[in-house]
Amino acid sequence: MRERVKHYPFYIGGVKQVYPNVHPGTPKYASAVVVDNLVFLSGMTAQDIKTGACLTDTISDQMVVCLDKVRAALEEVGSSMENIVKTLILLKDVKDYQMMRKTELEYYQKYAPRLVEEPPASTFLQPASLARPEFLVEIDVIAVVTRK
Repeated sequence: MRERVKHYPFYIGGVKQVYPNVHPGTPKYASAVVVDNLVFLSGMTAQDIKTGACLTDTISDQMVVCLDKVRAALEEVGSSMENIVKTLILLKDVKDYQMMRKTELEYYQKYAPRLVEEPPASTFLQPASLARPEFLVEIDVIAVVTRK
């Protein structure tokens, strides 16, 4: 089974992110993990992967940054936005829900028209907090490499 699992390491500022006390080069934080045809993406935030800084302070802009990162991660594994089957969206403040969904729909219209007509299963949660106070949203995605 192990040969069918592929990890795509997660980098911030050009440094591969690993758990403490784990040999460097062992990807324990992954931007994506592919198991056969199934793709699991890490939660995507508006964090700049080069500097670690949060790129923007509005929900719509943070959504676009997150979705751009989702799109890039899916393309890296040979998939696309149109192959998303499940999203989990963590939203800091429920008042941003309508803008979050509006931005998501506009993004799908541009990069994944199939998802406008056939949206993925989606769960929305408002956690007590996100990883950093400036983060307004985080998107976790399950996709397939190819639709059969």
